[in-house]
Amino acid sequence: MATVFQARDPHAALRAAQKATVAVAGVAIPPARIMREMQHHWADTPHEAWQAAARALAVRELLLAEARRLGLKAEPRDDGEGRIETDEEALIRAVAESQIVAPEPDEASCRRYYERNLHRFRSAELCEASHILLPARPDDAPARALQREKAEALIARLAEEPSDFSRLAEVHSACPSRTSGGCLGQIKRGDTVPEFEAALAALRPGEIARQPVETRFGFHVVRLDRRIAGRQLPFELVGARIAAYLAERARRLATAQFLAVLGERFGVEGIDLPRPADLGAMYRPHPMSRTP
Repeated sequence: MATVFQARDPHAALRAAQKATVAVAGVAIPPARIMREMQHHWADTPHEAWQAAARALAVRELLLAEARRLGLKAEPRDDGEGRIETDEEALIRAVAESQIVAPEPDEASCRRYYERNLHRFRSAELCEASHILLPARPDDAPARALQREKAEALIARLAEEPSDFSRLAEVHSACPSRTSGGCLGQIKRGDTVPEFEAALAALRPGEIARQPVETRFGFHVVRLDRRIAGRQLPFELVGARIAAYLAERARRLATAQFLAVLGERFGVEGIDLPRPADLGAMYRPHPMSRTP
């Protein structure tokens, strides 16, 4: 008996979220405002975009409420290109600058992070590899079967005479690398498709894969020519990057803690406040549209 599966409605969760009230300090944020904000928040689903937009607006309202509580005043700044902050943007900036304090990492803390995470600071392993590409579209089964047979025949010939690789690549390969005997030069992880990368990882330098490597491009006869191990990068080369990372991490944590305090102080309904990992920026500044 056939079973019919009903397609999931990708907007069902969004409609449910729109029915919930999102409010800060007892004042609801209108759904229409959240809908307008959604265009600034990329997400995999409409519901996730709604959540991100509602969260950004809730954070904005919290910061404005705190600015009013503190009686802050701020002069809007020009961005240097003829655009100037709105009054609200200036207040939000003033709150952030005056109330959120994150420690700057010193050299000792940067060195400790470096020593504890040495594996993160290595140059990528490089492979020098060559291949012969026998192309076939993924949806062309007869062509793929034929090219697999050709690749297997080439591997058999190379088993008897490995030195023929360059010549066979020039004659049979559909890759531009055929003009250099199939040589792809130095490649690192992520430069090639996963199937090709896995084949290289299984080979010893000078070895030809015993089976054709199938990818969406067709079939490859693969040879690993050389493997160049990654090297440990010295602290002096990565110290500035570590300091920037630790400073950003501290800023995100301090911001999340500050927002949690404001959430307790003013009250937030219908949306969770952002975690440190969510805070690419403390708030999403709206485009500065006023001209001086």
